[in-house]
Amino acid sequence: MNEEFEKKKIRLTPAQALPRIQHFCAYQERCHQEVRDKLYAYSLSKEDVENIIAALITDNYLNEERFAQAYVSGKFRMKKWGRTKILQQLKLKKISEYCIKKGMQEIDPEEYDTVMRDVAEKKLKSIKGLHPVLKQKKVVLYLISRGFESDLSWDLVKSMMKEQ
Repeated sequence: MNEEFEKKKIRLTPAQALPRIQHFCAYQERCHQEVRDKLYAYSLSKEDVENIIAALITDNYLNEERFAQAYVSGKFRMKKWGRTKILQQLKLKKISEYCIKKGMQEIDPEEYDTVMRDVAEKKLKSIKGLHPVLKQKKVVLYLISRGFESDLSWDLVKSMMKEQ
């Protein structure tokens, strides 16, 4: 396994790395940490990495606020993740609190409730032959695992069970 990793490690000069990393950033939105990790994989020094990142920011290849907005929008609309999971992932990517707040504004509260209900209904339909209380618990745990808030999950599932 280590041999495979060592083969993939490429040594580049800063001049060689810049066009590659520009392409990497142009392909899709990236956070600073992803770019930093990629540059270190090219065996560049800390000073070279920081200089390249500064150049990418100046040339607008790299914008953490734009990344946060795109990330939140994509994970919510495509993967149907809840706020908690999105927030946790952004923090793992070392995104600033300001950018996280800007990104989280991409989630419309009404759309959030609709998506949460859709995810819960789909899960509820997939559970067969369990006692209603166990069904309720399973759906709530599923919603929480998808990143939806615990209190909202319980409230939604309780109201759905009353409707049935």
